[in-house]
Amino acid sequence: MPYFSVERTVPLPLEEAWRRLTEWPRHGDVVPFTRVAVLTPAPTHEGTRFVARTGLGPLGFDDPMEVTLWRPPADGEPGLCRLEKHGRVVLGWAEIEVRPGPDGRARVVWREDVRIRFLPRLFDGVVACAGRTLFGGTANRLLRRP
Repeated sequence: MPYFSVERTVPLPLEEAWRRLTEWPRHGDVVPFTRVAVLTPAPTHEGTRFVARTGLGPLGFDDPMEVTLWRPPADGEPGLCRLEKHGRVVLGWAEIEVRPGPDGRARVVWREDVRIRFLPRLFDGVVACAGRTLFGGTANRLLRRP
């Protein structure tokens, strides 16, 4: 499966960077043609499930995910969230880590190991490159928006 990661250092406290990245419906606000529906009651916890629906009209796909690790930052300690992807099209996992960075800033690391069903491994490099671009932009927009 293609693996990629995106790293950002932002002038935010850990807890605020975490909130901006893990309020799942916000992802639908910044990713074009995507809506996110949370399927389990708030607050987010291990076992929280949600679906990102990407598409235009009837053409699209669902990316169902489940939170399998939920450790928000606390007392200056890093936060880590792991998502397992259980879709018909997108499989794999994602991790969002928020840890202390230089000068009181937050350091964000977004990792993904994904597979697009029916896409030959020949395209793994293209998928990783596209993932870095897409999720790098998503992280930027989420972290900029209060």
